[in-house]
Amino acid sequence: MTDVQELIELIKLERKGETVFLGKNYLSPWKRVFGGQVLAQALSAATQTVSEDRGVHSLHSYFLLPGDIEVPIVFEVERVRDGGSFSTRRVVAKQNGIPIFILSASFQIKGQEGFDHSLTMPQVKQPEELQSDEEIIKKYEKYIPNSLAELIYSRPFDFKIVEGFDLFDQSRKAPIRHVWFKTKQKADVSPDLHQQMMTYVSDYNLLITSTLPHIDGPYPTNVFMASLDHAIWFHREVNVNDWLLYALDSPSASNTRGFTRGNIFTRDGKLVASVAQEGLIRPLNK
Repeated sequence: MTDVQELIELIKLERKGETVFLGKNYLSPWKRVFGGQVLAQALSAATQTVSEDRGVHSLHSYFLLPGDIEVPIVFEVERVRDGGSFSTRRVVAKQNGIPIFILSASFQIKGQEGFDHSLTMPQVKQPEELQSDEEIIKKYEKYIPNSLAELIYSRPFDFKIVEGFDLFDQSRKAPIRHVWFKTKQKADVSPDLHQQMMTYVSDYNLLITSTLPHIDGPYPTNVFMASLDHAIWFHREVNVNDWLLYALDSPSASNTRGFTRGNIFTRDGKLVASVAQEGLIRPLNK
């Protein structure tokens, strides 16, 4: 799925009832439903049950079972509460009647004014100074598995890793990574869809950051990885057509779980979202 319009259609969903929606699957190279897909689709379902004057400010979710890419996903939305300023929704994603994912999201009336501050963006190289992931893959295409190349080429976003990628560097790294990303083609969509597309892409680069101190080389080859939970706080309006910096760090790994945080900044230094995720990072040889 390299076309942004395909991603938009994937996220929009088919409405089957007042609070029931049906979603198709991206046929991922790794043969399981991509976590970012079900995250974005569940947020889309919840958003469609909230009045247009309210936008999501946070979501919290759990991945319960691996999704089957051959089976459409049913999203059932519960209208938990509509208050004066906030609305709460709970979404259960099911395949064959069995829950595979749950999400809770909170929405707030847009444009409310109050205190305003944010974390300072890290000083890193600008995207024009860096190679894209696709350029790097072409450099190493003789040495990398076809499955990894297919994964890189099939994404609707461009990515540029600030720390670079050297296939022959077998040293272990600190659990820190900075990645610029934006859509490959311009998406002329609503602010809500920009948030949903950012939700989709927020699932990239998290777990791998938590493996960096434990693997010999730039990417894990003997590690089973799977997302367990995912949370996002939306601070300001986001535009995925422009370069965004994903500043990631992993404070802890233990008990086969890796925990990673991420802050997403605009090029001019505004913090637009914060992300946290814990997932399985289980060595395959143990």
